Amino acid sequence: MNAPGLARGQAVDGLLVGQRLMDAGEYELALQAYSRAALQHGMTVDVMAGLGTANLGLGRLGQAETLLRRAVATDQAIPEVWNNLGVVLMERGKTGEAVQIFQKAYALDNGESDSIRDNLRLALAKSENSSYDAEQEQDYKLVRRGSSDYLIRQIP
Repeated sequence: MNAPGLARGQAVDGLLVGQRLMDAGEYELALQAYSRAALQHGMTVDVMAGLGTANLGLGRLGQAETLLRRAVATDQAIPEVWNNLGVVLMERGKTGEAVQIFQKAYALDNGESDSIRDNLRLALAKSENSSYDAEQEQDYKLVRRGSSDYLIRQIP
């Protein structure tokens, strides 16, 4: 016998719930949903990318980097995952490596994503400017585009 008003059915997939929560900017709840998805699916590339991207949204750059590196170590990582790893590396001051990661993302995407192209341009410009100082670094901010794609923007 069921409680009144409660329907019996299957739970919604944690990956889908995590994606929707990311869209809503609810990164902490998205982490929980992706953790449930890990129990259901295992640590797939989608689960690792979701966990990494949620950590990026929360500013937990060390955790984000670890998870996104694990995701791109597979052959199944999509360009957006490479892009998000590049964003983490830029935020952590690892510009040279970020350039390489953005180049990989751009190549995998066949140059179709404006945000990946813009991130690559910014990383290249930053790496070429050896007199880059801390004051200039604060002229950039991280902007989320869509549910799992990040862009580095210059503050006007």
